[in-house]
Amino acid sequence: MGIEIVEHSPDRVVATMPVAGNRQPYGLLHGGANAVLAEQAGSIAAALSAGEGRVAVGLELTCTHHRAATEGTVTAVATPLHRGRSTATYDVEITDESGRRTCSARLTCVIRDQPPA
Repeated sequence: MGIEIVEHSPDRVVATMPVAGNRQPYGLLHGGANAVLAEQAGSIAAALSAGEGRVAVGLELTCTHHRAATEGTVTAVATPLHRGRSTATYDVEITDESGRRTCSARLTCVIRDQPPA
């Protein structure tokens, strides 16, 4: 899919993905590609903010598609909405090169202690 992580910290993950190669037959960015990009950015943010010895599991993603991109790249920015001891929620906003929102998503996960190796 060509997803590239551009920036990553517990407070912000930025990922990009080319539209070319991820299009539906009629030329628009495939909605499933948006969802994969949103899940990738949100799950990296969750993993980073879970902390040492903890893991993010049980990811649940909901997406709203606003408009389709046709060219260039789309950019996903994941930021925490809520981070607690046992759950975390992240907002993910995907925009095209002109800054227009193509998709917004919310990723929720459970934070657990990592099982011993």
